[in-house]
Amino acid sequence: MDKKFEALNLHQKLEMIIQEMVDRDLSLKDSIREFEKIYVETVSHKYKGNKTKAAKALGIHRNTLHNRSKTLKTKKKRNN
Repeated sequence: MDKKFEALNLHQKLEMIIQEMVDRDLSLKDSIREFEKIYVETVSHKYKGNKTKAAKALGIHRNTLHNRSKTLKTKKKRNN
């Protein structure tokens, strides 16, 4: 990743990404859905597909995570 980008704080990085979404005329609904999908996939990957641990890290119930994953059509962790 670019060293200049790495030097930015989280708020500044998000502003850049949001600006790109605005430039592409993405709706708020589509933007939030994409963010949530990537966030859930990333947390799930961190906990190697363990829904209980991922849900706890996200601050939601395991069943809620399961339902959101189905709704968002998240990618499942591949077994290596």
